[in-house]
Amino acid sequence: MAITGNGSLATLLFLFMIPAALHQGAAQYPVQSQNLVTDDVAVVEGEIAVISCRVKNNDDSVIQLLNPNRQTIYFRDVRPLKDARFQLVNFSDNELRVSLSNVTLSDEGRYVCQLYTDPPQEAYADITVLIPPGNPIIESRERQVIEGNETEMTCTAMGSKPAATIRWMKGDKELQGKSKVEQTYDRMFTVTSQLTFTVTKEDDGVPVVCSVDHPAVKDLQAQTYLVVHYKPEVKIVVEFPDGLPREGQNMELSCQAKGKPHPQRINWVKLDDDLPSHALITGADLYIENLNKTYNGTYRCFAVNSVGESYDDYILYVYDAPTTTPIPTTATTTTPTTTTIFLPEATADSRAGEGAPRAVDHAVIGGVVAVVVFAMLCLLIILGRYFARHKGTYFTHEAKGADDAADADTAIINAEGGHNNSDEKKEYYI
Repeated sequence: MAITGNGSLATLLFLFMIPAALHQGAAQYPVQSQNLVTDDVAVVEGEIAVISCRVKNNDDSVIQLLNPNRQTIYFRDVRPLKDARFQLVNFSDNELRVSLSNVTLSDEGRYVCQLYTDPPQEAYADITVLIPPGNPIIESRERQVIEGNETEMTCTAMGSKPAATIRWMKGDKELQGKSKVEQTYDRMFTVTSQLTFTVTKEDDGVPVVCSVDHPAVKDLQAQTYLVVHYKPEVKIVVEFPDGLPREGQNMELSCQAKGKPHPQRINWVKLDDDLPSHALITGADLYIENLNKTYNGTYRCFAVNSVGESYDDYILYVYDAPTTTPIPTTATTTTPTTTTIFLPEATADSRAGEGAPRAVDHAVIGGVVAVVVFAMLCLLIILGRYFARHKGTYFTHEAKGADDAADADTAIINAEGGHNNSDEKKEYYI
């Protein structure tokens, strides 16, 4: 038993002494052509790392694996190191593959693959332990922001290795923050990103997302929603009547106000005057009965909340009531039948263009009056010409032969018929 114990001790000493000697030989005789290859390994804390030492062209040389402290983990297929987390995965003339389970941060470092050749060869596999950060934390300077003001948010990702990267998204738009990286005593990193921006009313309810990028984890993020307060938006809507407001009609105006917080007060006024006596305010609605032109003016609706005050104006112009003016009918008489043609009645609109009143159309009446005057003038002219052609005349039948008489008495005596014919004289007057 003593011999066996001494033999085992000698074997162990031999295994631990060979790596040191080979390390010195490798330092004295640099390798010109590498026949031994391995790969770096990145592993998340708590998972399994696999180290592979591969020989391209092996000539029956011995392969072994050393830890960062240059302690032999495996010599061929023998594990001198008493760490059960190391397990042999594969051993052949061309490969030594070993797994390390439940990796911790203390396992990080440079592992050495050695090949006993002349001169000895070494290849290095760096194990990097990745530690994901904890869930990111978003903090806001204020819970509620007023439209037009700046807000500030911070996102923190703690306890990661390596340091994480933080990105900001507001809705579907990426924003740039300012990041600060701090390293703790245990080689861990804490990253804090600060974001500052000006809010608008459209940002109300929009999500702000803090996304953390790290090789050890995917889709790690936190989000918050913006609460933006803004003054009311006011709009006046005409409920009735449809079309232009006219005298005698009723009107209802509705004041639609939207804001955050909801408007606390809505009020109606008429600029430069009082509201009509027939006006009735019910909630956000203004009702006016029996419109007339004295109600013309500008009506304003105010809406108020804790942020501010807004208003909208409606200009009322009352048009004339609808009237209908008939056009005179034209009759055409023929023999033996009489046909009467009636033209349709025309409705006079009180509008003259958009937004300007117009009285009843007088063109038709003026045309009729002109025709009557013209007809009277023609009649007067015709009568005048007629009387001019048939003016008054006076006819007498004087005695014949008076031209040859020497004096008036002789002319009378010589006249045809003398005084005896005086009863036969006739006078005509038209």
